[in-house]
Amino acid sequence: MTTPLFQPIGVVRTPFTDVVGMPIQPAYAEDARGVVEVVPAYQAGLRDLAGFERIWLIYVLHAANDAKLVVTPFRDTQPRGIFATRAPCRPNPIGLSCVRLLAVHATHLEIAEVDMLDNTPVLDIKPYVPVYDAFPGVRAGWFDAQAADRRRADARFT
Repeated sequence: MTTPLFQPIGVVRTPFTDVVGMPIQPAYAEDARGVVEVVPAYQAGLRDLAGFERIWLIYVLHAANDAKLVVTPFRDTQPRGIFATRAPCRPNPIGLSCVRLLAVHATHLEIAEVDMLDNTPVLDIKPYVPVYDAFPGVRAGWFDAQAADRRRADARFT
């Protein structure tokens, strides 16, 4: 099996220059706005994206610490396996956020509810499609009995 090498298709510009105080998920980002600057060679790929209310951004957690297999996540007080969390210090530091799409321009997207650092490399953009992406009422493991109500990152992963 060969491992593909990924090249960013752009970067996200956000108001967050430090992990501490940054929202930990788009749901807690209020109306924090940002811009996805797409490399001009990928401009044609933005065709037909206007009209979607939300998009998935797949990106590199470029400021994440070395991987850990057990962490205490932001919204909990108990150690958990990394794959049962959304903590950034992963074996492959890949992030996923469902942000609100405000506007599509030639080579950039205006977005809201951003929860990533400024200058985050973007690997892919996918439309959010509710019939495929929403599963209301499903179980969410330890999240269902959250012990902490943190909405902003602290320094635990820096």
